[in-house]
Amino acid sequence: MARGGFPGGFGGGNMNNLMKQAQKLQKEMEQMQKDLETKEYEVSVGGGAVVVKANGKKELLSINIKPEVVDADDVEMLEDLVLSAVNEALRKSEEESAEKMGKLTGGMNIPGLF
Repeated sequence: MARGGFPGGFGGGNMNNLMKQAQKLQKEMEQMQKDLETKEYEVSVGGGAVVVKANGKKELLSINIKPEVVDADDVEMLEDLVLSAVNEALRKSEEESAEKMGKLTGGMNIPGLF
């Protein structure tokens, strides 16, 4: 054990370096989050029958439905198409966010980070 009580030199200058690295990581994460929030994700399902656009904040921006898929006798199909498109757009947003944050944090699993 090193003098000063902490193994591996966890004190003094090393602690300052650790704090600087943590502050740098926090700033980079904040910038990345801002960048991700401005991104838009567009998903088309049913051969373009339903098109959904969402942003990186996981908010829906628009849903476009071709008139020819609106059938009063088959509302369930339209509901399924919309649900599928919305889920895919939100999944894309989440996937990119997790990927970019993972690269930034080096794969560290920090609870509550996202």
